[in-house]
This record gives sequence, C-alpha cells and structure tokens, in this order.
Amino acid sequence: MAHTAPVLMNRYAVILAGGVGSRFWPASTPERPKQLLPLGSNRTLIQDAVERARRLVGIDRVRILTGRALVEPFRQVLPELDESAFLVEPIARSTGPALVWAAREIERADPGAIMISLHSDHLIEPFDVFQETIDKAVRAVAERGSLVCLGIEPSRPETGYGYIEVGMEQGGGVHAVARFHEKPDRTAAGQYLTSGRHLWNSGIFVWRARDLVEQAQLWAVELQPALARLESGDVSGFFDSVQPVSIDVGVLERSDRVEVVHATFSWDDVGTWASCPNSRPRPGKQRTGG
Repeated sequence: MAHTAPVLMNRYAVILAGGVGSRFWPASTPERPKQLLPLGSNRTLIQDAVERARRLVGIDRVRILTGRALVEPFRQVLPELDESAFLVEPIARSTGPALVWAAREIERADPGAIMISLHSDHLIEPFDVFQETIDKAVRAVAERGSLVCLGIEPSRPETGYGYIEVGMEQGGGVHAVARFHEKPDRTAAGQYLTSGRHLWNSGIFVWRARDLVEQAQLWAVELQPALARLESGDVSGFFDSVQPVSIDVGVLERSDRVEVVHATFSWDDVGTWASCPNSRPRPGKQRTGG
C-alpha cells in the first residue's frame, strides 16, 4: 500500500498522566497510580506511552502533564527524560486548562509546532497503523488549521464513552465533525452503533499549538478571564483562576474547525481490570477501529 509522505513539521507529543486510576484500587493508589502498573505489557503504562510518543516525535519533544507528586515516581521509571519533559500542573483543573497551557509552552518554544495529545493509559497496536493515522491528522492540521480528533469505530453499544458524529468528507480520510455526543444511554448507544456515522471519541487529538490557544480564546468561556495570566507567564495564577473544564467541552464541542480521522488501529483505554490483556476475556474487550 502506498503512503503519502508525512508533513515535515516539528511535532510534540503531550501525554496526559495526572489521573489516579481509582477503578484499579487497591493495586492503584494516589502514590502509585495505574500509569505505574504493567497493565498492557511487561512495562508500565507510562513507559509504553512514552515509547509510542518517542517513536512519533523523538524523545526531546515528549512532554508529560502531571501533578507534582507523580514527577519523581515517573522519573524513576523514565530515566531517559530530563526535568524539562515534565509540565507540572499547580492544581488539577481537568484537561482544558492543562492542554491549553501545554500548547502555550510549546508555541513559545517552537512557533508553529504541531501538538499530539495522548493519554498515559491507552493500549494501541500496531504502532505503524497508529503512526499512519497520526500522519493523516497532521496533514489536515497543516492544510486547514484543523483541530483533529481520532475516532474509533464502536464494537458495542458502549455507554461509558463520548461519541463523534461524522460529517462531510474533507479529503485524505478526514471528515468534519457534525456533532459531539456525551456518554449516551443504552438506547442511544445502540443507535450510534448501527448508524455508521458515529465513532467513539478516543481522546487523542492533533492540532497546531497556537491554533488550540486561539480557539480557546474564542470559545472557552471557562478559561477566557484567566488567559491573560497565562500569556504573562503566571501559570499558578492561571490555574487558580480557571473553571475546571475538559478540552472537549471547553473547545472542541464549540469550535467550527474540528475534524475527525477514522482510526484503524486497535485501541483500549484500560478503564477497568476487565480491559487488561491478562484479565479474563469478555465480549467487546478490545476496542478496534476499522
């Protein structure tokens, strides 16, 4: 199969790694969250996530968003990362403030750079198909300044995920997003499963760092009053002032520049013990796109 060459632009991978994995208690605790457990392979989830990110962008452009208490535990299992790789949130305010802050830091360091937003608790394979999907998203970002989501084809009427309703084709395997749907009831989830127009929202996103900041300035009312503090470098003041909001609600559900790529790799968000590879199988355990 022929592949179009990826767009040659500086790319950064930002890994969201601030959660505590409460559904994996007692193995997962605030001091040793699920990211530090070997739930996907013989390595910890955070090691697997960093290795994927390294292969996408190079180790020098990997950033980890997390809280102060987890920096040292992460550094113990990630000796290849230096201190500058960690973006330490002063206080947890959900993904909206965290990702806008990360985007602002990347744009300051490397104007025009593309940012790939990943999670520390995803299982993804094979890597080459994942990379091809990211490359499709990068091309859309470079050509149209889009904010691109990766969508997973649903394998069952899942009520625990948000859904993306697919709109007009934009070319290159990318579609406009017609609408986001929050976690549905069972009836709606069944309709989404059979519609052929709905994908699970994987939470993996690609955008230019500056585009995310600009779209937050336009749409994220929860962040707007505090963005001046962020621009002035007052990170603590920014986090103290903002309302907690997810990036989905704060920006993506409101912006008119959001697109989606239909992912064709195997994906799991490791939400429960049952989703782990070594747990007892259950129907629909593995979320597979394509």
